[in-house]
Amino acid sequence: MIDAQKYKGRLEEELSKLEEELKSVGHINPKNPADWEASAPNMNVDKADKNEMADAIEEYETNTAVLKELEIRYNNVKKALKKIEDGTYGVCEISGEEIEEDRLNANPAARTCKNHIEEEVSLSS
Repeated sequence: MIDAQKYKGRLEEELSKLEEELKSVGHINPKNPADWEASAPNMNVDKADKNEMADAIEEYETNTAVLKELEIRYNNVKKALKKIEDGTYGVCEISGEEIEEDRLNANPAARTCKNHIEEEVSLSS
């Protein structure tokens, strides 16, 4: 049996770090508090030259990509903490078997056992 409390502190610490990283590239969508959006560059479009505009667009696209990956990780960590509360932490979402402890040590937010690791990315949130 997995000792879920052993992982709770690590998950809470990671969640806090992820929130800070998300805030550095985006903000919570006011229309959907469960969603994050990349922050648009703050610039005066009328006075910006073409190079500034290109840099701003590139920065926004980079922030969007970074935010997407951070948001996936953030949601997986939140899900793991919810599972700890519910008493279902450490159970593979595909097979229902216990997730190996070495897998949880490497990734406390893991949603699958090693046999289904390749399928984890296809799980809906």
